[in-house]
Amino acid sequence: MKKAICLLAATGLMMAFTVGKVEIKVKGSDTVLPLSQKEAENYMKKNTDASITVVGGGSGIGIAALEDGSTDIAMSSRDLKVDEKMKLKDKKIKQVIVGIDALSIIVNPKNKVSQLTREQLEGIFTGAIVNWKEVGGDDDKIIVYSRESSSGTYDFMKEHVMGKKNYAATVLSLPATGAIVQSVGQTKGAIGYVGLAYLNKEVKDLAVSYDGKTFVKASIKAAKDKTYPIARPLYYFYAGDLEAKVKPYIDYVLSAEGQKTVEEVGYISVK
Repeated sequence: MKKAICLLAATGLMMAFTVGKVEIKVKGSDTVLPLSQKEAENYMKKNTDASITVVGGGSGIGIAALEDGSTDIAMSSRDLKVDEKMKLKDKKIKQVIVGIDALSIIVNPKNKVSQLTREQLEGIFTGAIVNWKEVGGDDDKIIVYSRESSSGTYDFMKEHVMGKKNYAATVLSLPATGAIVQSVGQTKGAIGYVGLAYLNKEVKDLAVSYDGKTFVKASIKAAKDKTYPIARPLYYFYAGDLEAKVKPYIDYVLSAEGQKTVEEVGYISVK
């Protein structure tokens, strides 16, 4: 009898603990993914009653999940589009900028090209420039890697670097930022773009110029002093009726400790 009572008591405690858990789902941008994973990990260490699940897939995927209610917070590397705002208008969406990213242009380490102008990048990604010798490199075919159209980085690149022109039909689309780093690192003639936090020794990042004179590489310092031209805010979006649930976590991300994590991961703090 005592054993049964103890078992019931233990079960009751487990149920009470489970009921008390605050479960938050975060989904979307692959650029914001490593940041959110680290922020969630640190937050849960301090708040044992919280359970935060973080999943990537792209800004568009996260925003669509916000619309259908399958996520509490959408991560995005771009602002909401007009049609998305219309679909979400009844949810009274709140927008929070959690960090700043510098979009890095990467090539294979064997590529001798070290810098490109915005116009040259536009030519490469639209298909007007197809060989590295056209921009001072070896006589090698340019192999262009891009994120899929659901990616906020895909949209940002098109609008702010490519003059709103369409990607070439020959561009190879990949579902994740990590896949771009891997593919560029393994392919001599490759070029791609990634968030600053994804840079590693497998790839070489290029200096970029918008005036054809001053070339700057992506870095936290260059994004802060605005000398690097390809920088953008990173967003969290959530429905107004979920504010009480998600605000403690978002407040933590925006706190001094949370913003320190932003820079540790490789992005730029907003404070």
